[in-house]
Amino acid sequence: MSIYLKFLTVWFVTGLVISTNGEIFTSMMNVKQAIDTERKLIYHLKAYIEQETERLRDIQRFYAKVSQLHSAVYSRLTGAAAANPLVAFTLIKRLHSEWPNVVYSEEAQENTQALRSGYRNVEGSLPKQEDIQGAAQGLMRLQDVYALHVEGLVRGHFQRLTNQGNTVDIYRPRVSIPLSGDDCFLVGKVAYDVEDYYHSVQWLEESVRLFRGSELAWRPEDEGSLEDALDHLAFSHFKTGNISYALSLSQELLRHDPLNERVLLNVEKYERLLVENPYKATAAGVLKRPSTTYLRTRNTYERLCQTQGSQPKHYEDPELFCDYFTNGSPALLLQPMRREVVSFKPYLVLYHNFITDAEAESIKKVAQPALRRSVVASGENQATVDYRISKSAWLKDTAHPIVGKLDERIHTLTGLNVQHPYGEYLQVVNYGIGGHYEPHFDHATSKSSPLYRLKTGNRVATFMIYLSAVEAGGSTAFIYANFSIPIVQNAALFWWNLHRNGQGNGDTLHAGCPVLVGDKWVANKWIHEYGQEFQRRCSPNPDE
Repeated sequence: MSIYLKFLTVWFVTGLVISTNGEIFTSMMNVKQAIDTERKLIYHLKAYIEQETERLRDIQRFYAKVSQLHSAVYSRLTGAAAANPLVAFTLIKRLHSEWPNVVYSEEAQENTQALRSGYRNVEGSLPKQEDIQGAAQGLMRLQDVYALHVEGLVRGHFQRLTNQGNTVDIYRPRVSIPLSGDDCFLVGKVAYDVEDYYHSVQWLEESVRLFRGSELAWRPEDEGSLEDALDHLAFSHFKTGNISYALSLSQELLRHDPLNERVLLNVEKYERLLVENPYKATAAGVLKRPSTTYLRTRNTYERLCQTQGSQPKHYEDPELFCDYFTNGSPALLLQPMRREVVSFKPYLVLYHNFITDAEAESIKKVAQPALRRSVVASGENQATVDYRISKSAWLKDTAHPIVGKLDERIHTLTGLNVQHPYGEYLQVVNYGIGGHYEPHFDHATSKSSPLYRLKTGNRVATFMIYLSAVEAGGSTAFIYANFSIPIVQNAALFWWNLHRNGQGNGDTLHAGCPVLVGDKWVANKWIHEYGQEFQRRCSPNPDE
């Protein structure tokens, strides 16, 4: 093994391996770190290719030498050549030692071991099976929420089908790549494995189309093949009631794998079903999107997300206004805050330029090492769920001077006591692939909620800071209020979660729409009831 390869192996052992704490798909920060990980693997693969090229060059040289001897010496002067002791000696020497040295050389194995050693040293930071599934589910989530055309997605375009059957771009990303047949197969298989044939049919159709048109019958990096895609697609169509097409696909599969007993049995079964029910020969199964048991507001939620910002306009509600806001504080007299009253039902205010670029970057940097999969309240405990895809970290005011300054700024604007335990620690959130948080309330809706562990009552208010911009998607949708607010970088959104009588405000049901393209960061400051008695007094009206 060369000194170069030995150096690379040591470099991989001692080099920094990024810890992702698993679940790469839940945070775009981890996805970016995965790019650096692959860059290391590319560097090592390049060294492997160079070493293998050099090894094969040596073998080619040996082959050329021996071939030349046979064509120029042995074939023409067989007797004379054998009679020459020098020729005889070199022949015997080659057959005794040179051929075994070439055939049993361990150089190829050493090169492979160096490559695998480098791979193993970053293996801990590589995506797991859960990441493949989560990333595929993220693509299907974007497909559903934004009504994206699968064929367009496969080509790298974010398009929607019109009622007339035409495609329209809903966003044109600056950077995009088309998907391969194997890429589509993995997405379709993730859906197939959970019996989600609505999605598996669409993605496997694209997989079969791409595999059919591929010039290469097989690529070493692929997980699936045309045969695999046909197999899964045929059964998916069978499960959706399209038996005729399932039979056609199975027959195509048999042309590639004629001895597959399982597929032969399937063909017999499909043919028998079609004889028993002739009308199914032409009847295509209607694809039905999987229903959801917990999201009754799905249609409204997705419509608001698709608008990518549909907040009330001034001409729709003349009472809405923008101003320079001081809240009567001397700290804001010389530099008042730009306030935009977005809604009165619920009361919602957007403070523009609440945080600077430098402050936002500092908050993100401090939070990064502590990011963990976001959880939701589940009875008295907390749990990770598919309807919230992100990572979050909690920052005390001692974590960085900026955190304390933000607390001060929030107090100045709202007049509320934000010190712990009357205000929770600052929660910093980074969203993942198709990262979202489906409709939910910030305040507790059950007395057993873990929010009450602080013993400071319920969450009376939310102060959410947008730490980044995104290219598309990621709006904050207020479901019952029927509007959504696009991400405004460095701005902050404030609303009351509770009425003055202490009851939850149903109009604050809101959602973080899936991020279509971009890296979404927010920071949440939740303020509790206790400690605000003189800042937000109860109303004499019990219904207010």
